[in-house]
Amino acid sequence: MTDRIASKQTWTLVLASLGVFMTALDTLVVATSLPALRADLHASLQSLEWTVNAYNLAFACLLLTGAALGDRFGRRRMYTIGLAVFTAASAAAALAPNALLLVAARALQGAGPRSSCRSRSP
Repeated sequence: MTDRIASKQTWTLVLASLGVFMTALDTLVVATSLPALRADLHASLQSLEWTVNAYNLAFACLLLTGAALGDRFGRRRMYTIGLAVFTAASAAAALAPNALLLVAARALQGAGPRSSCRSRSP
């Protein structure tokens, strides 16, 4: 029984770490690629600022909502949905033909990881 619990805790840690790694990597990639985004999309400095800030604003503003949804519908389900939203929004951001759609995709990306939070202890 204890081996089973330890295995489940290990998988929980691995999957939670994967989500945190994906969001950290995404932030690093976007910050590094800002000069290329400016050249390729002919974006203004304002658009580049919104590219970074749209993600951060959605991420921060939906913190409590995501936690409540995780408590109500289950953390595993909401984690899976959040990961799917983040992945789909990442694809949309990669395929964005202009800065406006890139900012919208980044805001959607920021909304994805918040659904995997929890608001209270088990």
